[in-house]
Amino acid sequence: MERTFRNIWLLNLSTFFFFLGISSVSPIVSPFSITLGASPFLVGLLAGITSVLSLVSKPIGGLIGDRGYRLEAMVLGNLLSLVSGVLYVASALTGSIWLFAFTRALHGFSMGIFFPSSLSTAVDLAPVGRVGETLGWRGMMFSLGNIIGPALGGYASDYLGFSGAFALVAIFSAVGALFVVPVRRDVGKVFGSTEREEKADYSELLRPYFVAASIALLFFSASYAGVTTFLPALYKELSYPQRIFGTYMMVIGIASFVTRLIGGRSADRMGPIPVSAAGLITVIAGYLLLLRFTNPPASYASALFIGAGFGLAVPAMQLMALGNLPQRIRTMGSSVYTMFFDLGTMGGQFALGYAAGSLGYGGILEFLPALAGIALLTVVLPHLWRD
Repeated sequence: MERTFRNIWLLNLSTFFFFLGISSVSPIVSPFSITLGASPFLVGLLAGITSVLSLVSKPIGGLIGDRGYRLEAMVLGNLLSLVSGVLYVASALTGSIWLFAFTRALHGFSMGIFFPSSLSTAVDLAPVGRVGETLGWRGMMFSLGNIIGPALGGYASDYLGFSGAFALVAIFSAVGALFVVPVRRDVGKVFGSTEREEKADYSELLRPYFVAASIALLFFSASYAGVTTFLPALYKELSYPQRIFGTYMMVIGIASFVTRLIGGRSADRMGPIPVSAAGLITVIAGYLLLLRFTNPPASYASALFIGAGFGLAVPAMQLMALGNLPQRIRTMGSSVYTMFFDLGTMGGQFALGYAAGSLGYGGILEFLPALAGIALLTVVLPHLWRD
């Protein structure tokens, strides 16, 4: 049990540093794109290209993981992210929008390799009856990265320039890779020896709970993309410094961090659907607050609701999708499930970016409650169908 606990937390720390690098870039992608002369649609395109490549690479990451190479996939994802950090710096020094676009694509590819195995190993190593709780802890590392990363990236870009902020990606990714190494030495061969001999039947993914959770994630992520992509662009237009949106994301991260473990443990006890629904309702309340109070500091109240709802819904929806999948297809299940996050993010960024061309960055905020409302209806469908 002690070794299992150690391994879980080493992988938690790897996940934290990987997503710390991801989130440190998030508040500066849109402002940096604008400095390169990008139009609103191109801003959305540069933000969304990571989702396109993550979508492409996740089946590859799933196949690697289901053949027993989960930990190797986590190392590879970190190393690709490290290379992305170096290329981000090069794009800032040269002012090349094409190099920046290529780097965004590579960074997205690294996410697709890393994330499915990170999610799957949390389920694999979880003690019996504590899968939701373990997913909650893994999610808390994601949230902690979102607490520190955006503020760190925003402040770094204000005081060190874009190249200084981008350099953080390479540093954090190198640390994330190192945390996986001792776990690989301890349990890597166990993963490999059991699963490479089993034949995976991916038709088993067509389960009502898995399908409903995946579709709900699609609309949920589309709504959240409106916040992460276009709210910083709106603040840039209003001449706020980058650290303002970094602080907004930090509030989301803190609220999500506080509620992640609550969401995971509650899902273990109550089942994932009620907890997912409660989280999505809280997110919708946050979007409505953002419509009413768009400018800081009043907008930080909406960030509190969005983050709290995010922390409740995400581990519960993960448990809903993955908790009952056989281990031999769990990494591919993680890949397919998180692909819906990328599809939603990509679709939200592209569609809302197109709408922003005529409505402005502030106008697209009106779509967010409706998108989250569709996610809420979808996540309760299996419960209604059963009744």
